[in-house]
Amino acid sequence: MKHRYSRREFVKKTSLAPLELSAAAWISRLPIAETASADGSLLWQMFVRPPDDARIMMRWWWFGPAVTHEELEREIRAMQEGGIGGFEIQPVYPLELDDPSRGIRNLPYLSDGFLDAVRFVNRKAQELGMRLDLTLCSGWPYGGSKVPVAQAAGMLRVARVHLSDGEDSVALPSLEAGESLIAAWAVKDEHSELSGENVQALDDISGPRVKVEPQGRFHAVLFFISSRTGQLVKRAAVGAEGFVIDHYDHAAVDAYLHSTGDRLMQAFETLKPYAVFSDSLEVFMSNWTPELLEEFRRRRGYDLKPYLLALVGDAGPESSSVGCDWGRTLTELANEHYLFRLRQWADQNGTRFRCQAYGEPPVTLSSNRLVDLPEGENPDWRGLSPARWASSACHLYGKPVTSAETWTWIHSPAFRATPLDLKAEADRHFLQGINQIVGHGWPYSAPEAGEPGWRFYAAGALNDHNPWWPVMADVALYLQRMCFLLRQGRPANDVGVYLSNSDAWARFMARINPSVNEILSSILGKEVLPAILDAGFNFDFIDDEAIDLVGIPHAAIVLPGVERIPLTAYRKLRDYAQHGGIVIATRRKPALAPGLHEGQRDSEGVQALTRDLFEGQNARCTFIEDESDLGAALASKLTPDVQLNPKVPEIGFIRRRLDAGELYFLANTGNQPHDLEVTFRVKKLSPERWDPFTGSRSEVRWSPAPDGRIVVPLHFEPYESAVLIFSGSPSAPAAPRANPSALPAPLDISRDWKVTFEGTGKSIRMDPLRSWTEIEGLRYFSGQGIYEKSVAIPASMLDRAARVYLNFGKGVPLEPHRRRNGIQAWMDGPVREAAVVYVNGKRAGSVWCPPYELEITEWLKAGENIFRIVVWNLAINSMVGQSLPDYRLLYDRYGRRFEPQDMNDLHPLPSGLMGPITLIARS
Repeated sequence: MKHRYSRREFVKKTSLAPLELSAAAWISRLPIAETASADGSLLWQMFVRPPDDARIMMRWWWFGPAVTHEELEREIRAMQEGGIGGFEIQPVYPLELDDPSRGIRNLPYLSDGFLDAVRFVNRKAQELGMRLDLTLCSGWPYGGSKVPVAQAAGMLRVARVHLSDGEDSVALPSLEAGESLIAAWAVKDEHSELSGENVQALDDISGPRVKVEPQGRFHAVLFFISSRTGQLVKRAAVGAEGFVIDHYDHAAVDAYLHSTGDRLMQAFETLKPYAVFSDSLEVFMSNWTPELLEEFRRRRGYDLKPYLLALVGDAGPESSSVGCDWGRTLTELANEHYLFRLRQWADQNGTRFRCQAYGEPPVTLSSNRLVDLPEGENPDWRGLSPARWASSACHLYGKPVTSAETWTWIHSPAFRATPLDLKAEADRHFLQGINQIVGHGWPYSAPEAGEPGWRFYAAGALNDHNPWWPVMADVALYLQRMCFLLRQGRPANDVGVYLSNSDAWARFMARINPSVNEILSSILGKEVLPAILDAGFNFDFIDDEAIDLVGIPHAAIVLPGVERIPLTAYRKLRDYAQHGGIVIATRRKPALAPGLHEGQRDSEGVQALTRDLFEGQNARCTFIEDESDLGAALASKLTPDVQLNPKVPEIGFIRRRLDAGELYFLANTGNQPHDLEVTFRVKKLSPERWDPFTGSRSEVRWSPAPDGRIVVPLHFEPYESAVLIFSGSPSAPAAPRANPSALPAPLDISRDWKVTFEGTGKSIRMDPLRSWTEIEGLRYFSGQGIYEKSVAIPASMLDRAARVYLNFGKGVPLEPHRRRNGIQAWMDGPVREAAVVYVNGKRAGSVWCPPYELEITEWLKAGENIFRIVVWNLAINSMVGQSLPDYRLLYDRYGRRFEPQDMNDLHPLPSGLMGPITLIARS
């Protein structure tokens, strides 16, 4: 029999290191952030040439899987050439039926043929120095054909049987496979309080009918059934169909790891994957397991069965306390039997465990401490997103790398996303502390599928079938440099936002999805987080488990509408306040300890601490009823880290504290340009601006504020970002720029371009510039257009201390609106969608995002200069000109495993250079 740890034993064994692994060995397996040398020289050198482990990754969808060694190798090499450093294998649903005449053969999941493909890819990745992660399932969540119903995801089913007038008994509800009857109550009215004379426990439920006495008093019987959700694996590959496992059941998890995990590891021999991956948990409505009553009694110290009515309605004042204990028990079971067990298994197999630990089952922020490589998603940098959830846990528990599933819902439909869309979303992740991009994703496509090839049902189709792929290496290098920079030094967010897991658990009901982070988001509301950001601070989330295990590393902590808090955590908050920490509660003050027994024992202590901390003349903490006042309250107690003048909510920042300075990343997440003065909470250091596009750095104009802080004027184009490094001794503020009147006038070169369209035999003189879709025969063209022109450059443009820029004009902002699917940059650029510029035969660089210009001074000469601009548009134009795939027979054979997204309103999009194109000299 396996040893079962007490709660105290489990926390002790999992707080810093996994079971049976020394602390030193554990630390040696973690990715370590390089730190700058004292003078910053190492940081600069590595910024220019960032390490390969900072490269982006891609989720690689294998459809069917109908894969061949030849195409697998071709796609791996294409990824590498595009600046992608690794991939995560994700087998999913088939897109075509087996067709020997076309070389299409779906390899059943876990078959010898499938494992041979995995083995081949692993060897090729090792050969090319690329990272390989493996999802331990097909689709998501974990489950499949080998999962019996007795180990399928569990739920509490409540069957209501009406009691007709004159009846004194009801028939037991029918039970399906995997179900068992727990208890039953006769009730007067489900909408009234389910306690006292309104209910009666029915002790004899051995059936087939249940007696209800006295006759006529009750109107229904509620039967509580240990049931199964019936959820099947989503987007399953051929042979991977089946039930989702019970994440609370250690036997179910172990059986799955044996049947699926151990089988997958046979493909790896001595070359293990970098990590195994657990994708979105999403075990919807899973709130029960057959052993729950026993586990609950052992952990909470009382029997849940008499309190089951509290899980379906108002059963009196103890209802929320019982719900809190129920939710906490579910969390502990998910932590111990799923997350902890997966990490153990990964370690035993010589790899790491990467996981998206949020959603349902109800894992908490601190559940991420059980994961080697926490991962988030969602670019909502001003809300409670899973990305911020994961990065906060990494900051608290000393994990230097936080990945994010990025571009999950990028500009829909497939092949609609632009390089600008990719940057715009990635920057939002960077603002949340993400420093590893896992792109969603790369569709494997059989050569027989043609162009643009196979695609995932959701938006992202980010492979080399996009016409703009030639600039992907430049996009990836920007992301690589940013991921590298945001791993340096230490996190430096000022504010901790306390998340009361207990308040979330207390709201658990059998009829709602048991997600801690979703309920916490509703408790948090819409005002708290924007108020913190707009006041000039950045934040992490923190929960009571983190407070207990690692303390509070922030200068201030906010308790947003918190009602319940464990007394031990509250005492640590008191100690924190006594030592100068800033504590602000909003909307309400803590009043209860969580749970039934703990609440009865400790709530008076919580209330006494609240009086001590928030009331009376010596109160150390601040209470704010109106959350719109939160930002001002924070700024009155702590100097803002970054102040924008004027305030622009769309511009965010994140700071990292370096050994010998400060690193700031700022990003404009909106579609309007802004000129502002930015005051940084930095003194006695000099700023430089580092350019992650070019790997160059430049002086920054600045001035001192009256209190010694540094004020930097910054201009942001739409979706533009900036990196500022503060280091060294303070130097004199940079001299103002040269008088624009002393510089040569801009030179408009918009007219009379020769444009050649690849593969069409068509070459035209374009004057004026216009969209390719306006040209006869090119409405449905996707591909490459080459613009060529000779330009006479006057010597006056080159003989001053000026730099010359090739400017492609401004973008046109679009009115943002809420999309059913997809995240996009709300702007039509003057370059649709990417360009590479050659001057006199030399590659000057690529253009695919604001400010839509390149500095080209070093390639120019006085007199005639040959400009060659290669432009690529989107694959969607050619898609519009084709018939869409007919999946009827596929659905008949395999069921409707997917639904292509947003394919009902396709039309060709403007393409090419919109103009004007100008040469501009600047100081």
